[in-house]
Amino acid sequence: MSVRGTIRAFPTLLRVGVSEAVAYRAEMIVWFFSTTMPFISMALWTAVARYNPVGRYDSEDFVRYFLATFSVRQVTGSWVAWQMNYEVRQGTLAMRLLRPISPLWAYAAENLGYMPLRALMVLPIVIFSLVHSGAAALPRTAWGWLFLVLALVGGWLITFLANVAIGSLSLYIESSQRLMDVWFALFLVGSGYLYPVELFPSALKGLLDWLPFRYQIGLPTEIMINAHGFSEALGLLARQWAWVAVLLTVSVVSWKRGLKRFAAYGG
Repeated sequence: MSVRGTIRAFPTLLRVGVSEAVAYRAEMIVWFFSTTMPFISMALWTAVARYNPVGRYDSEDFVRYFLATFSVRQVTGSWVAWQMNYEVRQGTLAMRLLRPISPLWAYAAENLGYMPLRALMVLPIVIFSLVHSGAAALPRTAWGWLFLVLALVGGWLITFLANVAIGSLSLYIESSQRLMDVWFALFLVGSGYLYPVELFPSALKGLLDWLPFRYQIGLPTEIMINAHGFSEALGLLARQWAWVAVLLTVSVVSWKRGLKRFAAYGG
């Protein structure tokens, strides 16, 4: 299908994705509660910082940071790698390939279709954060809001495209779930999900600045709580979107080459 036809069909795919989210709302609620690790981190770090700040973070800063982390996690998640592995093993990917639109667009629409319900579920957390921390819980400037939107979109794209790139490897090696597990472990360590990236020693923090994990969760969170000035945030956004471009290239090439090797099997 042409690009124009894909753009015209995408709203319909999104509506299908929303319908699936409503149909599988119980599963989504389970997933929602499985991502509460930031609350555990919040309890640990606020206890550590109760009497002395850790870096520039005192107890209130940690509360604000981890509430923002939890909220960002809900809107930047993707599970395409696991879905692709399952469909390759079962042979059901062949059904997607018979449709006139690329399966990658369908995967994107299915993931984005869950966003309205996720946003609704995370709204009480945002309201609580505002009540607890006041205006400091959200960007204070117009550019901060613009950068936050860009950072959230970039964070979701990095997560989605990394899932596609790793999921496409299942077309070569039967299953790439272990590789996705490794990626997820590195994400937990280097994304700012469990603790702020700036608490790492300077050498490790410098390395994480050049890896994609920080830009999945850490950067949107930091922009949400006003952790950066304009110039620093702009430089980090540039790195984030450079990773989006790299992963877009890698995922598309891996997908197209993998399809040439795909042979449906399973039952």
